[in-house]
Order: sequence, then C-alpha cells, then structure tokens
Amino acid sequence: MRTEILNVKGMTCGSCTSAVTKALQATQGVKDVAVDLDSGNATIRFDEGAASLSELRGAVARAGYEVVDKPAAQKSDGGCGGCGGGGGGG
Repeated sequence: MRTEILNVKGMTCGSCTSAVTKALQATQGVKDVAVDLDSGNATIRFDEGAASLSELRGAVARAGYEVVDKPAAQKSDGGCGGCGGGGGGG
C-alpha cells in the first residue's frame, strides 16, 4: 500500500469534495480517500499494483478539478457545479 497527498485546485464546497472523493474511490486499487476542503488536500491510500499516481490525477481531472504540484494555500475564488458557480464538479 502507498499513501499520496494530492493538492486539488478548484474545490469550494462540500459537493466539490464529494465529487473528488467519489472519483478517486471509483479508481481500481484505491482503498481509502480523505478530502479536506480547507487545505485542498486529497489523501489517498492505494495499491500500487492496481493504481498509479497518473490514474489518480486523471480521476481528479475527470471530476473537473486540477491537481497542482504545490500545496493548495487557499480555496478557489470561483464557484463549482454543485453550488451553481463556474468551477468544476457538480
């Protein structure tokens, strides 16, 4: 098992975190996901033999969000699909 923390850009509400969580959980090999709105971090525990970091990043992107290489300092200014704004998710 491996644990990775991805810094997700664009999450602004609970619907956003739910979308990211569901996208990651749907990835084969993912065992546990915790997404924190305040930090913008998604902590994923997964089986390296069944999932790759690239696949996890792709799942986040397909949910409508961006994985950034630096820590997410604050939430996005934009809205999201879940609350009627213009970001990702929903």
